[in-house]
Amino acid sequence: MKIGIATEQDYTFIIDRDKHIPESLVRTKIQEKEIYIIRDSESKVGWMRFGYFWDNIPFMNMLWIDEEYRGQGIGKEIVLLWEENMRQRGFELVMTSSQSNEEAQHFYRKLGYRDAGCLLLDSQPLEVILTKNL
Repeated sequence: MKIGIATEQDYTFIIDRDKHIPESLVRTKIQEKEIYIIRDSESKVGWMRFGYFWDNIPFMNMLWIDEEYRGQGIGKEIVLLWEENMRQRGFELVMTSSQSNEEAQHFYRKLGYRDAGCLLLDSQPLEVILTKNL
């Protein structure tokens, strides 16, 4: 398994799968090195995308791993890599979120993330906000 920063060649892979971001922003995210791609040999099997909360706290917006590759430690590997990259860039805190009805919140807690609050939007499950000191 190989994890790397997304390039322009990954654009179609991302827009075909990530429906939580406008296509118009994907190229900017790629240029800003805010998307990581997970590869198994030549196949792309997942991605992680981040931005910045309040423009200065790294916030992991999306982590997706194809079903057949889950449970193998890949998610942990990419999160730890991202955290290390953020630490090297001088950040002391990172954030993410998960809907309260998703298993992901438990995954993040196992990696040391702590509940920091929640967000409730109309017709959406409760969104749990998680933070981690680096």
